[in-house]
Amino acid sequence: MQTDVGTRGGDEHRASEATQPRFAFGTNWRAFLDVLDERRIAEAEKSLCALLGRDRLAGLSFLDIGSGSGLFSLAARRLGARVHSFDYDPDSVACTATLRERYFPGEEEWTVGSGSALDADYLASLGNFDVVYAWGVLHHTGAMWQAIENAAACVAPGGLFYFALYRRTPLCRAWAWEKRWYAQASPAAQRRARQLYIALIRIGLRVTGRNFDAHVSGYAGRRGMHFERDVHDWLGGYPYESTTPGEVDAIMTRLAFERVRSTLVKRKLGLLGTGCDEYVYRRITAPSAHGDVPA
Repeated sequence: MQTDVGTRGGDEHRASEATQPRFAFGTNWRAFLDVLDERRIAEAEKSLCALLGRDRLAGLSFLDIGSGSGLFSLAARRLGARVHSFDYDPDSVACTATLRERYFPGEEEWTVGSGSALDADYLASLGNFDVVYAWGVLHHTGAMWQAIENAAACVAPGGLFYFALYRRTPLCRAWAWEKRWYAQASPAAQRRARQLYIALIRIGLRVTGRNFDAHVSGYAGRRGMHFERDVHDWLGGYPYESTTPGEVDAIMTRLAFERVRSTLVKRKLGLLGTGCDEYVYRRITAPSAHGDVPA
């Protein structure tokens, strides 16, 4: 299936990014499309509206960076936005294009392309958007701070930047090692790792008086996601970086943004994983020369 916008200047970035182990995010998203239903789409729409503080996105332009399955591009288009989606992973690009053809065949207000958040030339070619969305994406590029800066440059003056990043915990270094291993492991080894991880989740829920089956059955209510697909994504999500709200505020202030709202996870050890902090920032001036980003 062909997409509308190709990668401009992306060969150099693909060559450099391909030198490190990388989880097959797109393969996981292909499996997710098999369980995608109206309830999950509605939950995705609800989560977008909640953090953006709007009931509709009519008249707005929406850039979905790292579109994955295409679910949130679909949600934004159904809410009335003009959408451009792109992803680094070819299978993810194909998933997003599949959803566009399934729900908006021949749609000119939703374009799909292939590109990298680290490719500043590609992003510049897209122009500015009223809403730039990058949920759980930029920490998987291998150069998170540069990806944040590149993505922020796509936000129009007065526009919103909606993104989510892993919270740093004491065990993040161990999780980075696990993810690097998992991304290169055989399917059988990955399956055993998922079984062990799910068993640990069962124990953790039981200890805290919660029910595992209820946890799984209610999972679609969390942004329309799927428990097993999220387990696979978490264990294999490499490259992997994490940060703190203070570090995020520092870079966004330097980039001339103000925080509108956020949903922050409770600080924890990270024994069973790291949650994502969600942020919405507004650009308060036109893009300008940026200062240094955190090391």
